[in-house]
Amino acid sequence: MSNISMNLVVQAPLQARPDPGLLDVLGKLAGAPAMVALGSHVWRCGPVSADAGMQRSVTARALAEGLDVAFVPAGRQLSDFKLLVMDMDSTLITIECIDEIADMQGLKPQVAALTEAAMRGELPFRESLMRRVALLEGLDASALKRVIDERLQLSAGAEAMLAAVQAAGLKTLLVSGGFTFFTEHMRDRLGLDFTRANQLEIINGKLTGRVLGDIVDAEAKQETVQDICATLGITPAQTIVMGDGANDLKMMAIAGISVAFHAKPIVQEQADVALNFVGMDGILALFE
Repeated sequence: MSNISMNLVVQAPLQARPDPGLLDVLGKLAGAPAMVALGSHVWRCGPVSADAGMQRSVTARALAEGLDVAFVPAGRQLSDFKLLVMDMDSTLITIECIDEIADMQGLKPQVAALTEAAMRGELPFRESLMRRVALLEGLDASALKRVIDERLQLSAGAEAMLAAVQAAGLKTLLVSGGFTFFTEHMRDRLGLDFTRANQLEIINGKLTGRVLGDIVDAEAKQETVQDICATLGITPAQTIVMGDGANDLKMMAIAGISVAFHAKPIVQEQADVALNFVGMDGILALFE
């Protein structure tokens, strides 16, 4: 990266208005000229050094002030990429669907604890999913529709991001360790191109506590990205991958740019960019 001209991009959430002096401090820490406002809540400066120590210092200061920062190659265009890949639960949408289904069974605390352990990388995803789904045995399948009707919300900025991405000609893939009932709903609602998720077994209108077919874990997510890239005749380097949990890391590792969106620490540490405060449309500021 040392031979690549880099820009520093600073973003603030809509409800925040950072002190101009703080922006100057971040620019000076980065050793760059003054910040240029790209909008009311987005600033850029460059060129900056690719020095890892400096980047850690700038990132830590920004994080403490409630700002998102990213170091990105200068001149990068959104249209340089061909595929946007998104996780669903706690990324494209604000909830973990399985936790909300479990709430209909009075078991949300137990299921949510397993979800959290898996997303932090403390419990193998496959084991976590099988244990969580087993707890749903006997629940009326109408609970799935109730989750959509009563609890499912898009993450902030999701629709604006998708509109810009689709206008730039990128295809979209929603790949989830959650369930097809929800990914298919999101595909139809948002006009997504591809989806993959787990299928809950339902017999006589009741959940059986089992998943049909292969479980979509971290390896399956990575393979799905590779398969869709092959279908489109592109390489994984032409993808943007957004996720929040440990089961997203393998697909993020092969991406052209990986984005940790309001993610667990293990994901923030390994992603190219971490967005902790702004919405999903914060990825748009990463491109010129």
